[in-house]
Amino acid sequence: MLGIVVGVATVILMVSAGKGAEKSILDRIRGMGTNLITVTAGQTRVIAGRQRQMSTVTTLMPDDAQAVQQECPSVALAAAAIDRKMATRWEAEMANTSVLGIDPEGLRIRNMAIASGRLFDQDECRGRRRVAIVGPTVVENLFLGSDPVGLTFRIGRVPFEVIGVTEPKGVDANGVDQDDLVIVPLETAMRRLMNVDHIQAVYVQARSSDVLEKAETEIRELLRRRHRLGDKPDDFTLQNQATLLATERETAQSMTLLIGSVSAISLLVGGVGILAVMLISVRERTGEIGLRRALGARRADIRNQFLLESGLLSGTGGLLGVAIGLGSAWAVAASGYWEVVLSWPAAAVGFLFSVSLGVVFGLYPALRAAGLEPIEALRSE
Repeated sequence: MLGIVVGVATVILMVSAGKGAEKSILDRIRGMGTNLITVTAGQTRVIAGRQRQMSTVTTLMPDDAQAVQQECPSVALAAAAIDRKMATRWEAEMANTSVLGIDPEGLRIRNMAIASGRLFDQDECRGRRRVAIVGPTVVENLFLGSDPVGLTFRIGRVPFEVIGVTEPKGVDANGVDQDDLVIVPLETAMRRLMNVDHIQAVYVQARSSDVLEKAETEIRELLRRRHRLGDKPDDFTLQNQATLLATERETAQSMTLLIGSVSAISLLVGGVGILAVMLISVRERTGEIGLRRALGARRADIRNQFLLESGLLSGTGGLLGVAIGLGSAWAVAASGYWEVVLSWPAAAVGFLFSVSLGVVFGLYPALRAAGLEPIEALRSE
């Protein structure tokens, strides 16, 4: 029975953890923005679970973002962006942090919420103002947890004033900490920090989820025309939120199924244990079986008795496993160490499977008991 208990508890805990991981991933993707399409310069590939740019491409320009917003009917907003890892410093503290230069519209597209302070505006972007918004990780690593709003720090050698702190967003679908980020106006990043005239990405918000694919087609056709690509392959990569959601959901569900299947092996071990226990029970109760047969019990009565005992034994183990599994999942969720979603369907399936397993593995001992001849059984006693 121990195998049944451990098996059911493990399946419930693992499936709940898998569901929690799936929910966490999908929440992070949705947190990146609504109806989001990302245009990235150059071709990218997924390597080790992250999007990697395969080569440096300088053909994506800020004007491309403006053209996408103005000329694509299915697009509501579009914003240019550029990012780079840069050294930051405040007093004696130093940190290597992602610096994102972005248009103010991009803050809306990316759902950037402010915990304290404010966002920068279009005038500050056009004026190349040295203002910055920092993430919670930067607050901890660079400012040692103190309120940084109003403080001046340096990105490279350029001083910036902190005007806001973002709400925590956690890790994105590519495993990148979205809170380890310094956000500055796009023009400031391009001219004062990175000295470039090209951008790395355009964040696009479609008018609705129904036109995501249509918007993607419009963007591709427009950029190919603007970049005069002709028969050449795209010099940019398009990724829409719906596709990313579907891919990540499928991956998470596959992992949950795999983990649950591996955990179910212990249930089979428990079933073998039930088989052994019931065979021993038949051997020890041979005389009882013979007496019942002699008093008129049918073979079906003996068979059903042993099947019932086997089902009750495994069902009891299943109930204990459900209690332990749900209790463990709740404890993990309460600790906050891992996001866990209590899976009641997994609990129900685990219990029913344990009972079924008991009946299946108890069938052979039950048939063996029912097949005993009364005289031989009484003689053995």
